[in-house]
Amino acid sequence: MHAVVLGTGMIGTTVVRELVKYPHIEKVTAVDGFGKNIDTCLAIADNPKATGKLTTLQTEKDIFEVIKDADVAIACLPHSLSLTAIHAAIAAKCHLVDLVGSKYEEKVKLDQQAKNAGIIIVPGCGVAPGITNFLAAQGIELLDETDEAVMICGGIPRHPLPPLWYQVVFRLESVMGLYTRPALAAENGELVKLPPLSGLELMNFPEPVGECEAVITDAHSTAYTLKDKARKLYEKTVRYSGHWSKMAVLAELGFLAEEPIEIDGNQISPRKLTEKLLEPKLRGKSNEDITVVRVVTKGKKNGKNTTYTWEMVDLYDHERNITSMAKTTAIPAMLMANWILNKKVTETGVVPVENIIVSDRFSPFISELNSQGITIKYTEESAIQ
Repeated sequence: MHAVVLGTGMIGTTVVRELVKYPHIEKVTAVDGFGKNIDTCLAIADNPKATGKLTTLQTEKDIFEVIKDADVAIACLPHSLSLTAIHAAIAAKCHLVDLVGSKYEEKVKLDQQAKNAGIIIVPGCGVAPGITNFLAAQGIELLDETDEAVMICGGIPRHPLPPLWYQVVFRLESVMGLYTRPALAAENGELVKLPPLSGLELMNFPEPVGECEAVITDAHSTAYTLKDKARKLYEKTVRYSGHWSKMAVLAELGFLAEEPIEIDGNQISPRKLTEKLLEPKLRGKSNEDITVVRVVTKGKKNGKNTTYTWEMVDLYDHERNITSMAKTTAIPAMLMANWILNKKVTETGVVPVENIIVSDRFSPFISELNSQGITIKYTEESAIQ
């Protein structure tokens, strides 16, 4: 079996290092546009089954050429290359696990093409989207009627610093949309767009986290796949208390607007300027981070009001020397790719993770996550109405 990992940043490197450990996988090709990244990845994997390939990965042809002889590919690429990778996988007839969950409407239009190619495309298979999706799907599956499903997730610093109590793990531009973009959700079987930064809610997580706040952000594929199964469905993103409120003030004052304004004869985007000013304030003094997840489904089970809750508080992984966000994003994708190779997943087409890891597959996948150091706690509460 041959697996190709597209992109060898911290996430891709983690995928490579874990995949080479499986005896049935004979070769893992680590692909990147920078030789230094590949060298670092191969040194960390430290396994003769891992090989590197240097290419730009900017076009469908680039990606096609490196996956055409592979059994499965894992795309650890920027959002802008997600659809490109999917088109390349269909052309190459290569299964694809993609970390990116955005543009689901466009991706699902390729379902029949993927079926015709005899492959499965799994979009949004990380932590959020990813783990949160299938936890919500399982909670809905367990209930007789679902009133509400809420997926809560956030990557936060282990040692937060003022004034924003947040630090960027990847690129700042990748999170800026959370402050300005309407959030996709589902209510009463219909898709709805909610204003950015809406639904502000205070909440607490176990130590060492404490008090946080969350706002509604995109529910990605679940808004489409689960909208007819729950009366209300949302995703929320977590930050330490005070962060969202401060960013809301910046947004209200126009600092996050993209439309350029004229300053002394120069056209300047307020958002680009704000990014430049914020970036040094969001670097932090430590790489240590925490990933929090809480998925809650509420409804009726056997005539009783019932609530199912799954919760995860994951810390920086000192054994692997990677951030929690990288680990909790990489491991689900790696496991999904392995399940496809093992034929534990045999569907074809564009199939989101919440349609795969549910019912009989749910507990085995949770068990494998646990064996990889990702522990998710489960509680159930019920009461007669």
